[in-house]
Amino acid sequence: MNIIQNKTRPIFPFTAIVGQEEMKLALILNVIDPKIGGVMIMGDRGTGKSTTIRAIADLLPEIEVVSEDMFNSHVSDYDLMSDSIKQKVANSLNISTEFIKVPMIDLPLGATEDRLCGTIDIEKALNEGIKTFEPGLLAKANRGILYVDEVNLLDDHLVDILLDSAASGWNTVEREGISVRHPARFVLVGSGNPEEGELRPQLLDRFGMHAEIRTVKDPSLRVKIVEQRTKFDQDPYSCLEEFQNEQKKLKDRIILAQQHLNHVTIDYDLKVKISRICGILDVDGLRGDIVTNRAAKAFAAYQNKDEVDVIDIKQVITLCLRHRLRKDPLDTIDSGAKVSQVVNEVLC
Repeated sequence: MNIIQNKTRPIFPFTAIVGQEEMKLALILNVIDPKIGGVMIMGDRGTGKSTTIRAIADLLPEIEVVSEDMFNSHVSDYDLMSDSIKQKVANSLNISTEFIKVPMIDLPLGATEDRLCGTIDIEKALNEGIKTFEPGLLAKANRGILYVDEVNLLDDHLVDILLDSAASGWNTVEREGISVRHPARFVLVGSGNPEEGELRPQLLDRFGMHAEIRTVKDPSLRVKIVEQRTKFDQDPYSCLEEFQNEQKKLKDRIILAQQHLNHVTIDYDLKVKISRICGILDVDGLRGDIVTNRAAKAFAAYQNKDEVDVIDIKQVITLCLRHRLRKDPLDTIDSGAKVSQVVNEVLC
């Protein structure tokens, strides 16, 4: 009788992914600073969108959570703590913790609002006076990554809920006057194929970044990608071992950047130039300005710098602004040429 080893299913190493630098950078920056607001990845089928997203989640260090807590509550950060844990802290009760992998939650296309937000057992609440909450995907995604494949095919109402939770960091469920609120701080990653339609401009604007990926045309690069994937499929554990050092280096670099982020500064003149670029490009609202400032600081922290410079802004600004230029739902998203032209004029 064969004994199946209790091993987790191996994930393709992030550092083994060839090309798609724009997508990889957007994911890394959102992991360094989740307040950037997530990333929308649009590109051809079969370009490794799902593989890359799962790989970044697998790369991240484990997080400490309160044991047997359905919301992955933080033991000391109030913004990442459920009400029941806050009460225990207030009453000085003993709280046990454990380390888990960063949650990576998939939202299926056919998901309902209850599946996403969670449900309250009204009958139990009315008859027994007990508030029973069945957590949804937003609860499970707290302090992790929530991935929506084909987000452009998702019901607009669910997209609104997702984006509201991602922006506020909280999810509130109300039924018959009974309310449950819990932390829902996650990196929202959406992906889709432009051929199947774009998101409405109003919804697209709510994503912090927009990365475009295309099928690799260079034959030698295509061969390299195929060989890398074949090697992993044949012997995943030796492939993981091969990239072990690179994975550790990148993980350490991300942790360092997360710790260093609050110490990074951006000069007032550069902030003015970012806002000037947004003004020239006729970007609606101030999300573009805010996200570009955040992303530039995250990139500077990733480079282990104390201050943002022009190079940092140039590296991230197209990712932050290109999807905010589309006013008409029938227009296509700018490839970045328009943003680059204005950036080169202002940040010369």
